[in-house]
Amino acid sequence: MQRDDLVVLAVDDDLINLKLLKSMLGKSGKVKEVIEAKNGSDAIGHLKSRDDIDLILLDIIMPIMGGIDMLKVVRADDNLRQLPIIVLTTDETKKAEALDCGANGFLMKPIRNEELLKKIATVIV
Repeated sequence: MQRDDLVVLAVDDDLINLKLLKSMLGKSGKVKEVIEAKNGSDAIGHLKSRDDIDLILLDIIMPIMGGIDMLKVVRADDNLRQLPIIVLTTDETKKAEALDCGANGFLMKPIRNEELLKKIATVIV
């Protein structure tokens, strides 16, 4: 991961998970800002209102709009389709579906700091 000014959109309905991600990313020295969204619909709103988001960390199981549905929306949008998306979930059975829908990476919760940073380094150039 060469850059040190990343803007990350973290999408998770669990506030504890969001705080944990924000803390891990903040300590990495690579992230300038973490934008929090509590579901896919909320996240799409952020994506449409900002053009500086570099990476999406996406939970799968959420109310209103889940991660798989959000993946489909992002990958169908010409302006957003190139955005790297790493799926974070407790449900390993969703891995193939998430990757088929366009996820760039997949991590099982609980997320470990070292694994997260390594995965981010593989999708951000």
